[in-house]
Amino acid sequence: MQCARLGRTGVEVSRLCLGTMNFGALTSEPDAHAIMSRALDEGIDFFDTADVYGGAAGKGTTEEIVGRWLAQAGGRRERIVLATKVFGRTGEGRNDRGLSARHVRQACEASLRRLQTDHIDLYQMHHVDRATSWDEIWQAMEQLVREGKVLYVGSSNFAGWHLARACETATARHLLGLVSEQSIYNLTNRTVELEVLPACRAYGLGMLPWSPLAAGVLGGIATIGRVGRRKGELQRRKLDQHGESLRSYERLCADLGAEPAQVALAWLLHTPGVTAPIIGPRTMNQLETALPAVDLQLDEAVRERLDALFPGPGGEAPEAYAW
Repeated sequence: MQCARLGRTGVEVSRLCLGTMNFGALTSEPDAHAIMSRALDEGIDFFDTADVYGGAAGKGTTEEIVGRWLAQAGGRRERIVLATKVFGRTGEGRNDRGLSARHVRQACEASLRRLQTDHIDLYQMHHVDRATSWDEIWQAMEQLVREGKVLYVGSSNFAGWHLARACETATARHLLGLVSEQSIYNLTNRTVELEVLPACRAYGLGMLPWSPLAAGVLGGIATIGRVGRRKGELQRRKLDQHGESLRSYERLCADLGAEPAQVALAWLLHTPGVTAPIIGPRTMNQLETALPAVDLQLDEAVRERLDALFPGPGGEAPEAYAW
């Protein structure tokens, strides 16, 4: 498994990050444990979760599943870079959400208990909190770092100017600040190329694309013979929007001798600034399908064909839409 530095930090992570959102919601605990064990055996040492994951099983369930897996065998915790998130509602109280110092501290303590660990390697703000000042947010994060409960701080779903504001405020407080950003990024959704990805490169943040397969749309959903694949409203909408492009894409993948999911991941891995796409396998087969992507080379001609099938926004802002 190839590795890369997490943004401008000195820590290295696998170039695929294991997302755990399905664990507890769609994937049973035994299957989730088996997937995590296989991922670690294959060299994936970067695991991502969130305090609100769990689906119908309840928020926090996914962290508990990960925590019980970590506790099963000595040394697992030391072998992985563990990331989780804070922001979403975790209780019925009026302050049980957001990025207030109160909620950040309480949510961190709760995640530590569920994960059965004494520290979180990468603590990510799951969304922007427009009601809380950056001085308050950084004071809370700084305290967690000082106590050794958090090592690095990241963000998720931030706009480019949010990243700039967060980084500049951290610099003024003489803090390391953000080291990564999680954004939706895939061949069918390239909006981050306008401002988010350039901001990440400018500030030394690692880009961690979530939904790299566009909720399975880039995994071969349009191919004849795969029509029995589970489709939701998002998948149907994407098929309506990109149907012909998807069929051409899958023919291109067949010509390359690679699975569509592998090509979609490899395309991201070829993008400057991307540290690790977050794969979210529901089954062991989905994990196994994703693994070869790190070794799949896409030459310039193939990348140009992908750009033609799924055009981006035209480059970085403002040149993408102005002179």
